[in-house]
Amino acid sequence: MPEEEIGVVSDYFSHVVVAGIDLNAPLKVGDRIHIKGHTTDLEMPVDSMQIDRQNVQEAKPGDSIGIKVPDRVRRGDKVYKII
Repeated sequence: MPEEEIGVVSDYFSHVVVAGIDLNAPLKVGDRIHIKGHTTDLEMPVDSMQIDRQNVQEAKPGDSIGIKVPDRVRRGDKVYKII
């Protein structure tokens, strides 16, 4: 499936299993993403996301968002939207 790069993982919070992602393209709840890095490779739907601990339905380029992830991700991992 085609993918477009939409951001990069800026942080990972292991106690709540959340990835902090800096976006350079828009993202909405319901989109499917692929997080890929040196040792990371996972696909998942965006079930919910937060900006400054507030739930949001969509985010725009320049936003820093938090998304629950099923497994560990690492700072610098690339985030792609599956089209």
